[in-house]
Amino acid sequence: MPESEAALRTVAQNVRAARTRAGLSLEELGRRAQVSKGALVSLERAQGNPNLGTLVRLADTLGVPVSDLVQGAASSRVRVVDAASVEPLWTGERGGEARLVLTARGPAPTEIWRWRLEPGEDYPSHPHQAGVVETVTVLSGRMLLVVDGAEHEVPAGCTATFDADVPHGYRGAGEETCELVMTVVLP
Repeated sequence: MPESEAALRTVAQNVRAARTRAGLSLEELGRRAQVSKGALVSLERAQGNPNLGTLVRLADTLGVPVSDLVQGAASSRVRVVDAASVEPLWTGERGGEARLVLTARGPAPTEIWRWRLEPGEDYPSHPHQAGVVETVTVLSGRMLLVVDGAEHEVPAGCTATFDADVPHGYRGAGEETCELVMTVVLP
């Protein structure tokens, strides 16, 4: 089975299991997450191709990290992940990408993301549930962080953090590729 089929089957099983644990029907999950019932049916049959925005809305609605929807069960106490081996969950029009590397478990699960934004490329994000905090460290290049309509330039070597329960987005700024690491702390 090709890797993308296996990944889609994992997502299908994980979404169905999380929906069942939450006691939600397809209709109710769709209403709360603003995803059509048809798209959810396809997704749970491993026939869909959900984008990052859909996965984030489903995870927020189900009260789980995105990684709970896209990753299989951990096989040991220590997990070493090569970011290059993780499939991108978002690919930009100019070649940028976002990879959910892993989620650190605990009382406040924390997602670890690797992002690459090409100059002028952007990713708008809808508000997350209350209590979600994002922290972005720019490793190279420059990023324009937009939080609730306000723009903040974040150059290489700098870190920004914000409450992510408002509209926000990330844009590659300047002439070179922007590489960054993002953590998303979930309530």
